[in-house]
Amino acid sequence: MRALKRYGQNFLVDKNILACIIRRADLSPDDVILEIGPGHGVLTRALLAENVRCVHCVEIDERMRPELEEISDDDPRLILHWADAVKFDYSSLSPFPKKVIANIPYNITTPLLWELLKFAAEGMNYHLYMLQKESAMRIIAREDTKERYPLGVTVQAMGHAAIVRNVPRECFRPVPNVDSVIAEIVLERNYGLANDSLWSEILHRGFSHRRKTLANNLKNFADVLNYGAMRAEDLTCEQWLEIYRAQKNSSASL
Repeated sequence: MRALKRYGQNFLVDKNILACIIRRADLSPDDVILEIGPGHGVLTRALLAENVRCVHCVEIDERMRPELEEISDDDPRLILHWADAVKFDYSSLSPFPKKVIANIPYNITTPLLWELLKFAAEGMNYHLYMLQKESAMRIIAREDTKERYPLGVTVQAMGHAAIVRNVPRECFRPVPNVDSVIAEIVLERNYGLANDSLWSEILHRGFSHRRKTLANNLKNFADVLNYGAMRAEDLTCEQWLEIYRAQKNSSASL
């Protein structure tokens, strides 16, 4: 089946990479899994081959319906949801997934991850993704690097992220024009952060003009502490949290 560019489709065909994903996920009988963009169901079948409770799949491409429904007919643990993954109401999932394992369409990586991070407080704390390498590098980027950006700061403020393995382009059909990696995100703290509008506003305004200092980008905020002369990419997660807490306390005292 021809991959559609508008859905960012590149189908994983390498069984060794598939086995690596399954090993890393460390699945158990209690695990409820969320898979985004299952496509032809290659990863889906591998997940169901493990002793897991169930697998939710969110797929937008109706052409995949015959293949995926054939799998669900054979295994009732597969629950299919036909929807746009960025707009889908994940709070409706029952039982609710605690792990997300997916080969994410690269064109929706940032908005999708922002949306999924919002459910950390509900227990969606383990994420294992096939990502474009450039996107993964931005998520793990440390302070004082040009790759630093709001999503990466948020992930690191909530837990930690790591690249597990590089994935050659030849592992996909069609062969993409970008390099890929398997990336792992584990959320351990600050579970409500991604769902906090103040946190999001501070970060996005702070990074809005990367060459400008925080004194310029956040000039309407009550207090940027001692970081006004710095640029957004220079701050550690803890320094961003200090600015956020100071503004939150300032707003609460009004």
